[in-house]
Amino acid sequence: MSLSHFDEKRNVVTVSTPWGKWWQTVGEVFLEVDVEEGTLPKQIQIQIKPNSISCKVKDKQIFEGKLRRTVRAEESTWVLEERKRISILLVKSDPPNTEHIWQSLLVGQYAPNSSEFVEMQKQLDLERFQIENPGFDFSSANLSKCYDKSPEQPTDEESKT
Repeated sequence: MSLSHFDEKRNVVTVSTPWGKWWQTVGEVFLEVDVEEGTLPKQIQIQIKPNSISCKVKDKQIFEGKLRRTVRAEESTWVLEERKRISILLVKSDPPNTEHIWQSLLVGQYAPNSSEFVEMQKQLDLERFQIENPGFDFSSANLSKCYDKSPEQPTDEESKT
C-alpha cells in the first residue's frame, strides 16, 4: 500500500478559521483560503518566508504573522483554484520522523481546540507509522497512547484564537 493510498483513507483533522481552514501532515501544512468568487491571481499577494507568512487579497490583509515552526519557503507554494479558493502548501523544515506537531498555524493564532489537537496528534502518529512501515495498513488503526498529557498541547490562550 502506498502512502497516497493511506492519505486517501485517513481522516484529516482541519482547523476552521475566519478565512477558511488549515491542517497538517508530518511533512506539510495546508491552508485553504476562501476568497470572493471571480478573484484573479494578480489580486493576490502571498509572501512565504521561513518563519512568517502574509496573505492579501485585493489589498485587504487576510492574515499575517509568525509561523509556529520554520518552513522551507523555497519549496512552499500557492495556487488559486476555481477563482474562489487559495490553496497554500507549506513544507515543514523538520524531518518527517520527528514528533513536531504545530500547536497553531501562527504564533498565538489559529490553534485547534483540545479535541482537534488530540485527533491531529493521532493522525500524525499514524502517518509516521505508515512512513516507517510502508508495507502495513495503519489507516484504520486505533492508538492507545495517552495524548491528553502531551507537552505539545496548545495553551488555553492559543485555543481561543
